[in-house]
Amino acid sequence: MAYWILFGLTCIFGLYSVVVTVLYLRKSGSAPVTPALQRERSAAVHNEAEKARRFKEKADEAMRLNQTFQKFVPRQFVDHLAKHGTSALELGHADEDDVAILFCDIRGFTGLSERMTPQELMSFLNSYFLRMNDPIHQNRGFIDKFIGDAIMALFDHPGGGQKDKARDALNAAIDLRKALTIYNNHRRNSGYAAINVGVGIHFGPVILGTVGSDDRMDTTVIGDSVNIAYRLEALAPKYNADIVVSKQLLDTIGADYPVKTRLLDWVRVKGRRSPIEIYEVLSHLPIEEQNVRFSIQTQIAAGLACRIKQDWEGALGHFHRALALNPNDLLAIHHIKVCERYRLLELNEEWDGALATL
Repeated sequence: MAYWILFGLTCIFGLYSVVVTVLYLRKSGSAPVTPALQRERSAAVHNEAEKARRFKEKADEAMRLNQTFQKFVPRQFVDHLAKHGTSALELGHADEDDVAILFCDIRGFTGLSERMTPQELMSFLNSYFLRMNDPIHQNRGFIDKFIGDAIMALFDHPGGGQKDKARDALNAAIDLRKALTIYNNHRRNSGYAAINVGVGIHFGPVILGTVGSDDRMDTTVIGDSVNIAYRLEALAPKYNADIVVSKQLLDTIGADYPVKTRLLDWVRVKGRRSPIEIYEVLSHLPIEEQNVRFSIQTQIAAGLACRIKQDWEGALGHFHRALALNPNDLLAIHHIKVCERYRLLELNEEWDGALATL
């Protein structure tokens, strides 16, 4: 009995479906298409197409604005703030973190720029910055700002530790020198003189945030660490070095990392009370040049230890032996001149042997 009831219901539902389908097809397929209905259908299609076009335009505009925004505010800067729980850039926001800071500057830029027209100068700078950009980004850094001909870059290895940040910055500096060699070959082939740059790197705490007013806001990085990195870059030509780094950066990198350096000096940079040890990176130089420069390292270190104790005779003895090992090394000549000058000065008891720099 139940079987026949189920069979009957199935037939009824099946017949009902057939009837509804026939009526629907007759209504939609057989009904005459009047001009009014045709206009109504055309208007609907047009409205849908117009909505799709407007949506695409808005999406394209948002994409262009986003790409333009990233050219003025580094995406990595925004990502850094997001890492600390901030989803939007707001005026006055600040975060503190340990990062590696790199400054790169063209030597003799003022004299170089005086020989160019304004358009030539802009073309040169853009050509130069274009080539310096990749070594920084490929080593997980980002350019915070351009300051005239100088570049300020930060290294905040995403997901990495302090050692990763410091190593990224050092690798970027070495790659910058390689990129400069390629760029200078291009300049020579085009009939232009080669250029040189100095690089300074330090690792330490900084404050990253936003400054400005209601209608003009900018991202910024401030702190003692930024000042040190800037001063180290300024010391590069004084010590005839391509890359100058602080001891703190090298300590952060670790002794197990394959980089060759030599001690340059014990200095007190402008704007800072505590002195720091500064080193020259040699790894990007030809092996012969690395060995020659490193050959006087022991004498330089011993001479600096004597200078700190105001043992001028001992210091001069070490520096002269360094000069005998490498007569063309300007570092030994620099230290001899410093000792000869300071030994004639009346130094107070608090003098710690650090050389004051500009």
